[in-house]
Amino acid sequence: MKSRRTLLVRTGHGSAGAAAVPGMPDSGPEPAPDTVPTAAAAVPPMPLDPPDLPPVSAAPVPVAPPVPAPAAAPRVAIPDPPARPPAIPAPSTPAGPPVPAIEPLFTRAPGLNWTAVGGDPARPPVAAVAGGATAPEPVPAAVSGPGPAVSGPGSAAAQQPPTARDIELIRASLAVVEPVADRATAHFYALIFLHHPEVRALFPAAMDVQRDRLFRALLMAARSAGDPEGLRGYLSALGRGHRRYGTLTGHYGPVGECLVAALARYSGSRWDAETELAWRRVYRLVSSIMIEAAEDDARTSPPWWQAEVVGHELRTPDVAVLTLRPDQAYPYRAGQYTSLETPWWPRVWRYFSFASAPRPDGLLTLHVKAVQAGWVSNALVHRAAPGSVLRLGPAAGTMTVDHTSGADLLCLGGGTGIAPIKALVEEVAEYGAAGRAVDVFYGARRAAELYELAALRALAERHRWLSVHPVLSGPGPQAGGPVPGGGMLTGELPEVVGRFGPWADREAFLGGPAAMVRRGAGVLLRAGVAPERIRHDLVGDLAAG
Repeated sequence: MKSRRTLLVRTGHGSAGAAAVPGMPDSGPEPAPDTVPTAAAAVPPMPLDPPDLPPVSAAPVPVAPPVPAPAAAPRVAIPDPPARPPAIPAPSTPAGPPVPAIEPLFTRAPGLNWTAVGGDPARPPVAAVAGGATAPEPVPAAVSGPGPAVSGPGSAAAQQPPTARDIELIRASLAVVEPVADRATAHFYALIFLHHPEVRALFPAAMDVQRDRLFRALLMAARSAGDPEGLRGYLSALGRGHRRYGTLTGHYGPVGECLVAALARYSGSRWDAETELAWRRVYRLVSSIMIEAAEDDARTSPPWWQAEVVGHELRTPDVAVLTLRPDQAYPYRAGQYTSLETPWWPRVWRYFSFASAPRPDGLLTLHVKAVQAGWVSNALVHRAAPGSVLRLGPAAGTMTVDHTSGADLLCLGGGTGIAPIKALVEEVAEYGAAGRAVDVFYGARRAAELYELAALRALAERHRWLSVHPVLSGPGPQAGGPVPGGGMLTGELPEVVGRFGPWADREAFLGGPAAMVRRGAGVLLRAGVAPERIRHDLVGDLAAG
């Protein structure tokens, strides 16, 4: 039997120990030498015979000088991060509009009834096509009736400008669709949300008001088709205003296809190939004007403004005067209005007139009445407070004064409709009346609701050209209380104005509920005021809610 050999290995205590290796934990005290059997693969085999040793009588072997310990490598100093990033060359393309001074409060509000991928509403949901499901089919093409075949929107025929015949066909088809406009617009939105779900985040959760606005816009475009200048002005303002929704140029194509499909479904026998071609031509003109206006506006203005509430005063239990400080200069004229979104109702915009002329300090003033079941108005009156941050769209509206005409002015303001009237009076005072007379009829149901009467009368005391006439329509001689300063008139505001005059040579401005504005315009037309001299913006229709 072969003898078993063992190798005695002594564990080291020098710099090769574990504790001497940087970054290694201390393993405790070193173990005592031990006999460790080694495998052949781990340790080379020992020679059978030891090496020859020198004889004792041989000369002594010189002792080698001690090897100096290697010097420690110098530590490399890690430089501190630079104080500023390195300079980057300027891009070859021009930069976009400047970033607002205040970061937007909600730039991408996801849909309340739609979940985007990763919370990003700009990305379409993949759940519709994942897991073996098929992607939505393209929007069905409009069924054409007898006549020449019409190709898609890219056809040469669809690229031509609309003709007088096209306008006739569009008006005729709208007359058929108008009685079922609610169903037609609901079908349109169902198509676009089904085939292009990525745009759902651009619209509010409740679509009832949005459907009404769509059809009103179609009617306005059809009625203004014979007035190219008026149509361009209306559509340009619409294109600029759509920037606040996040509308992009690429959205216009799918919207046009869904619109044509919805109109074809509800136009009945009035729809044929010629009508489809007319709609494609008109929509191409409409979209091109809106896109051009949006692109021009993007070069100089942000899509929206952040505005902090710095003043909130309840004038009546349901009327509040809000003072706002925008994050950057906000251009507007007295008599115009703005669109407003609150953080409590994302993507729900309502319209409110400015209640003061542009101020040197840049502050804005709005009058808000809380209407029944009004989402935005109730939030602004009963929930907003100093420090709340709102979003504003660009100023809009044509109810502005021409300071070069010198004509006398007649102003009717009912309820919070006195806001733009007061702004107009302030602007006239700033520019100078230049010999013109200004009569303001301020109406409400009860005396307590004439919350701006004292401020108007203070203006009248400083400017002899201004006359203020309070009007109460409620029951009783004083309608709930005496009017400060007297001079109270009774009756419905339009009819009271009709009892005075003459007004034929006046420029008239009307603000208030839509019914009052329409009735007042009728009274003034019968009094001899030319239609082009009657100015109003039906903000009441847009601000409902």
